[in-house]
Amino acid sequence: MLSRSRCAYRTLGRCLSAASQAKNVLLRQSVSVFTVGSQLIYRNSPPCEFGSSANIPHIRCFKTSIVHTEDVVTVKTPAFAESVSEGDVRWEKAVGDSVTEDEVVCEIETDKTSVQVPAPAAGVIEELLVPDGGKVEGGTPLFKLRKGAVSAKAAPSTAAEAPAAVPPPPPSPPLPAAAPAARPPVAPPAAQAKQVYATKAAAPAAAPLTSAGRGENRVKMNRMRLRIAQRLKEAQTTCAMLTTFNEVDMSNIQDMRTIHKDAFLKKHNIKLGFMSAFVRAAAHALSEQPAVNAVIDDTTKEIVYRDYVDISVAVATPKGLVVPVIRNVETMNFADIEKTINALGEKARNNELAVEDMDGGTFTISNGGVFGSMFGTPIINPPQSAILGMHGIFDRPVAIDGEVAVRPMMYVALTYDHRLVDGREAVTFLRKIKAVVEDPRVLLLDM
Repeated sequence: MLSRSRCAYRTLGRCLSAASQAKNVLLRQSVSVFTVGSQLIYRNSPPCEFGSSANIPHIRCFKTSIVHTEDVVTVKTPAFAESVSEGDVRWEKAVGDSVTEDEVVCEIETDKTSVQVPAPAAGVIEELLVPDGGKVEGGTPLFKLRKGAVSAKAAPSTAAEAPAAVPPPPPSPPLPAAAPAARPPVAPPAAQAKQVYATKAAAPAAAPLTSAGRGENRVKMNRMRLRIAQRLKEAQTTCAMLTTFNEVDMSNIQDMRTIHKDAFLKKHNIKLGFMSAFVRAAAHALSEQPAVNAVIDDTTKEIVYRDYVDISVAVATPKGLVVPVIRNVETMNFADIEKTINALGEKARNNELAVEDMDGGTFTISNGGVFGSMFGTPIINPPQSAILGMHGIFDRPVAIDGEVAVRPMMYVALTYDHRLVDGREAVTFLRKIKAVVEDPRVLLLDM
């Protein structure tokens, strides 16, 4: 029993001594101590056996390495939709700028929409791999980002603000002998005066552009504007466009909106507008005049008739006109249409419209009345065959039952492709829209 205790103490002492010696080299080498079952073995020492209840300290070895947080990643162009092959890059950030996670670094302008490219993590822009305005395809490397780094541009500003936070020391009492010596260092304000003079002198260089009013400023057309111009010209060249007009008495739809707008807002959490009435009326009219909802396939020289109604709603954005699509309108009610229009409008204002939101469409509605338009002829959105133009609501005298009355009236215009749609079908279509908007009960009676 005594010999076993001595062996245990001797072994434990050696373990503690080995641990002390290995303290400074623990990351590079292991201590020559290990356990096997219930035996404690030390190098160059006979093994000592203990019972299973013996508590012998274990020494575990581990290694550490420097964590590389400032990794450089290359951000690539996201994949485009099938109908888009390339786009132009517009940089929002420059080399050396700090960005946060999901902050927009650049926008890629395509023929149909703009795709924002965010930063995958916080860091600093290390290199721009594509010049501003350069063309890129899906998967093209755009820029390199150093994760976790701090911009060098932000460091001087932080250092410059630190001395400003320190309160200035109290002024020392002036000395008579030091007064003459303090006058010569007044030269620095002269340098400041020169800087102010240089700033003022640089301002008149841009003045002729505004004061004279005869300056010119050339701006390159973006891809969306170029595509819009190309499609509109194609519509004029390809389609045999003809426009028919009518006027709509908005009294009943205004009264319905006034009576039910509060209950509608309370139930559906969306405002009741006039756009839903025209969209639903157009879907009803398109089901009765399938030629207006059809399209000519110039490749196969066939007419394609659709059993569904997808209505494109023209929305003006700062970058150009976009036409998001409301799909399967024939199955929607007023609330569904208003919710869809509101969601698409929010996407358009936030520049979040995807190409899928604008693909397709069998008919287009353009509402120039929101800008105060009284009358106009819309242009067909190819490859569609017709477009409805809405205008402003104005009080006008009209003859009703042999008497003159002042009613809120709206002019509507239908431009159609005369190659496919005959005049009878176009006029009948527009009169059906007029009838449904003037009396929405027509929809309930399926008339």
